[in-house]
Amino acid sequence: MTDVPGAGDPTSGHEPPPPVAAAGSGSGLPENVAGALSYLLGPITGIVFFIIDRERSFVRFHAVQSIALTITWVVLVVALTIVSTILGFIPVLGWLVGILLNLGLALGGFALWLWLMFQAYQGKTWEVPGLGPHVRRLSSETGGRPG
Repeated sequence: MTDVPGAGDPTSGHEPPPPVAAAGSGSGLPENVAGALSYLLGPITGIVFFIIDRERSFVRFHAVQSIALTITWVVLVVALTIVSTILGFIPVLGWLVGILLNLGLALGGFALWLWLMFQAYQGKTWEVPGLGPHVRRLSSETGGRPG
């Protein structure tokens, strides 16, 4: 019997997904939770989970992907800032295109961030296109047991 209404009740339809693996290694969190939290603050939580959860390949994959995605994101933002500055010299149309590009990058990045946390929480290792193979290689080369 639980004290939380709807917890464990098959009729409530609000069952949380089961943990990917039992807690007790590294951070003490289930793998799916640690993987999702690796994305929460970008490189900060990515580095933290990479250091404290070296033996769990699932967590290590998501931590490395979080770090790699943040580095890629910074490069894209710098490039877009340069492009937007150049477009700013074109009256009205240049400003409009610059604003739309910045908005698109911001919304796309936010959606990707949420998607990656959701996938990790579901126990999946969804690879970011273009980064995935590199992340998989780096995560398997840098830690405990192979992933």
